Amino acid sequence: MMSRRYPDTSHVRLRAIKSTFMAEGALCGATLYVPEDASPDQELPAILMLGGWGSIQRAMTSSFTHSFVEAGFAVMEFDYPGWGDSGGFPRQGINPWRRTRVADTALAHLKSQPMVAAHQITLWGTSFGGGHVVDLASQHPELKGAIIQVPMLDGLAATLATPPLRLIKLTTLGLLDHIKPGAPIYVPTLAREGEFGTMDRDGAWDAMDIALAAWKDRAYDNRVAARSVLTMPLYRPWLRLKDVKIPMLMIGATGDTVAPFVSEKVRRVGNPNVQVIQIDANHFDPYFDPLFPEVLAHQLKFLRR
Repeated sequence: MMSRRYPDTSHVRLRAIKSTFMAEGALCGATLYVPEDASPDQELPAILMLGGWGSIQRAMTSSFTHSFVEAGFAVMEFDYPGWGDSGGFPRQGINPWRRTRVADTALAHLKSQPMVAAHQITLWGTSFGGGHVVDLASQHPELKGAIIQVPMLDGLAATLATPPLRLIKLTTLGLLDHIKPGAPIYVPTLAREGEFGTMDRDGAWDAMDIALAAWKDRAYDNRVAARSVLTMPLYRPWLRLKDVKIPMLMIGATGDTVAPFVSEKVRRVGNPNVQVIQIDANHFDPYFDPLFPEVLAHQLKFLRR
């Protein structure tokens, strides 16, 4: 594993505009980032950011957000119900189909913002959020484009990549959590290599440590409702790739063991709207230096085109 450093984007001058929107019965927190010198009556091209499995706003995404703002975009991040700054109960649960509906509502919210050019919006998704972007992109041909990096395209492949004993324990706890009344059973979202959690491979724990050190003012609730793992094998957004009608940039990591990059399935779909770039990396490398500048360059080139 390469030595990682969190990218320094502290030179970027931006303004953060907080807002909320209702989705799935919960009040969701959102933040729109715009260039500091942007005029209030200016309409900017915009990017909607969709985080991954255990994501909250700014969770390893701030360097991308800042870089896109520096390039002249308005960028919106948000928290799913039950996570981060959003309301909703029970906390820390994941249902990919519900999340996609929330993301669709977030997109409508972004379109309504005064400083956003509603006809110039690009979707951006990472990890689990990359799958949601495929779902949204297939339903929104009016959008400018979409970017997905280390995307979780096949939940069955991700499930089968889990060590057998870990998978048995996660499934058992998931079933117990699903049938028992009361508060959820929680399991660690990220864990050290070989320890119990939903993600322990590809330096997941180190990635969280580095990101938390960069946030400083932010805590992270490192747990997820066990029932969430039951949805994973059934969620297979690669099957919707054929329906994507907008330009899409897909960056897959050949060494990804968390969300294995199913390149052969992507090739089989053969959608000419989807540009595929493969990088020699694992699931968490793209968020950090030294790989971050290369990944960002691909994405900025796509956005400018």
